[in-house]
Amino acid sequence: MKRYAFDVCALIALINDEEGADVVERLLVESSHGGCSISMNKYNLLEVYYGYLRSNGEQFAENILTIVENSGIRIFNVLTDELFRHASRFKVSYKISLADAIALAQASIEDGLLVTADHHELDAVENDGKLKFHWIR
Repeated sequence: MKRYAFDVCALIALINDEEGADVVERLLVESSHGGCSISMNKYNLLEVYYGYLRSNGEQFAENILTIVENSGIRIFNVLTDELFRHASRFKVSYKISLADAIALAQASIEDGLLVTADHHELDAVENDGKLKFHWIR
């Protein structure tokens, strides 16, 4: 079974109905039928939550959490030692944000594909063959 890890921009594309939202939606449908698994680290969900809290208010941000909770996305709540070390290595090697490093580490640990649109930050990781990606745009 294919495994996917969502980064922040995958979820934002879906919420804002941006380019790539259809790709994210298809993965969620596939997951609901047992065709794949989807995960996200709670630290990445924090990025989504606080962004909408700041721009749209608490009720909107809370609604987003409810949608995610009901979507079938497995949320990992723990910063394990393995995740800690993987994220640190990605951050040092590619000089990326902590959120991106955590998303990369989550996908790496699960031997999954990172679902993202963030070419600017992550093309170098793909070019190095360090991880597989599922680009939404």
